[in-house]
Amino acid sequence: MTNPLGTPPPTAAAHHERPFTHDPGRWARKSARALRTGHVPDSTCSTTCEPVLVYERTRWGWLAWTVPGDGSPPQVPHQIGVLTPAATRVQRLALRWLTRRPAQRIALGSIPASLRFSAAAVTLISLLAGLFAASHGMPVDVVLPAILLAPLLAEHLPGRLDARAREHVRTVEGDGPCRYVQRLAALHTSLVQAAADSDRYELRHSAEVGQHLLWDAADLLQTQDTRAASAALIAREQLLLQLAHQVAQIIQRSASEDSAADADQTRASRRPMGSHPPNARPTTSPESHPTPARHF
Repeated sequence: MTNPLGTPPPTAAAHHERPFTHDPGRWARKSARALRTGHVPDSTCSTTCEPVLVYERTRWGWLAWTVPGDGSPPQVPHQIGVLTPAATRVQRLALRWLTRRPAQRIALGSIPASLRFSAAAVTLISLLAGLFAASHGMPVDVVLPAILLAPLLAEHLPGRLDARAREHVRTVEGDGPCRYVQRLAALHTSLVQAAADSDRYELRHSAEVGQHLLWDAADLLQTQDTRAASAALIAREQLLLQLAHQVAQIIQRSASEDSAADADQTRASRRPMGSHPPNARPTTSPESHPTPARHF
């Protein structure tokens, strides 16, 4: 008996209710490391305080969870990113680039600015390398531009790469939009896992359609609020629910067929054999058929 269409299958409802639903120990390790390297907003923080985020990567994108000060797991992601459908290997690398650890920055004294730690390290290395090259006869008009260009690239190139990588991802932020996409993502994750565990075309196709629906929903919420896009969002959620129920029925039917096949095989192996094995003919000795006498 199937569930009503408005109710997600049990396997779908269990996804993404908490960070790392199927591996709570991973959340404990990542949140502890984030607390050591970041700042947890509290009542004394201003609006400029950046929350500590723990990224949970998935096959369709990521969920970014905040780390509460009391250590309890959050219920709603701070941010959800959805990767473009039919993503290439390079586009999947862009997803990993966007979910990397935040860059450490160095304050520049009284100047209201900061410098990436990597840029400061590149500045020192390029300066030493430039001095070494100049002492060995390399022209100064070649060494000096290289010394100046290396720190600029280290400081500004990551931002350019971020902008390029975001072209392949739709990000959703805010409590209301994230709750909605979180529910859709739970349905889509059940489709992705079912396709990964089977080689059936129907399951793979359902996962591909689900990725398109999740991408469309994230795209709508990136440009509109939930109230303005409610009709389109409801339509996509209904389609995802239908796909999730169809996949659940396919899996249940496949399991029943496999069980029936195993039962038939077991009964065949226990079936009693006749007086002779199958495909075997009784052998007779020469004595059982006497040779007729010859008359001369």
